Amino acid sequence: MSLSIASLIDAPALGARPFLTWYGADGERIELSATVTANWVAKTTNLLVEELDAGPGTLVRLDLPPHWRTAVWALATWRVGAGVVIAGPRGYGGAGQASGHGAPDDGAGRVDVLVTDRPEAAMEGELGEYDELVAQVLPSLARAFDGPLPAGALDAARVVGGFADVIVWTPPADPAAPAVVARGTTVPHGGLSTWAKDLPPAARLAVTVGGRTPRELEQFCATVLGALRTGSSLVLLPEGHPDPARIAETEHATLHS
Repeated sequence: MSLSIASLIDAPALGARPFLTWYGADGERIELSATVTANWVAKTTNLLVEELDAGPGTLVRLDLPPHWRTAVWALATWRVGAGVVIAGPRGYGGAGQASGHGAPDDGAGRVDVLVTDRPEAAMEGELGEYDELVAQVLPSLARAFDGPLPAGALDAARVVGGFADVIVWTPPADPAAPAVVARGTTVPHGGLSTWAKDLPPAARLAVTVGGRTPRELEQFCATVLGALRTGSSLVLLPEGHPDPARIAETEHATLHS
């Protein structure tokens, strides 16, 4: 049975209850209800469609660490029917391959959209080729990217907030279109149900996240999608946190590997 991303995002099971609670390594804590998460996803979805013409066949590379903002970008990418690309330093595949729904190779091919918190690396050619660049600052209260951006780049912190809180329009879904491209394999939208991490239903789970290798980011995205699918909520703890058990107890959550 295929997973209806639209139904999960547009009417999240948790409603006003917490969905993502983020603890940063610097002590930052932010809590997003399912409704607030859906609002962020709607704004980002509208940006992808209206500014970047994203839809089935579009490849969106997420060069970001596991973070609540990364979760929003992944969910928005799936909501427009596009594919999340998770790659090493030189990227995966390209738009031409995506249009045929094939598996992009592991080379330095072009992606349609690159979302990164390291635009300087993109400017230096370290992140492969892309058609559009989005700079995403990570601190939750930041209102603009702190640093130089390439000409034509979008500053997500400046522009996302200006889009509607509800999804205006998305292209028709295509179950055969790439949904995840990671570590040499492609998962179509019709296969997201089995790709999502299997989590207990209606649970509050404390999960340690960290690193930005393709494997770590893929696991993070699969965990977020699994929680959305089962109506669970996540407390995201930074790798190396000195006392995750205490935070889990404080948040009334169960530690989950």
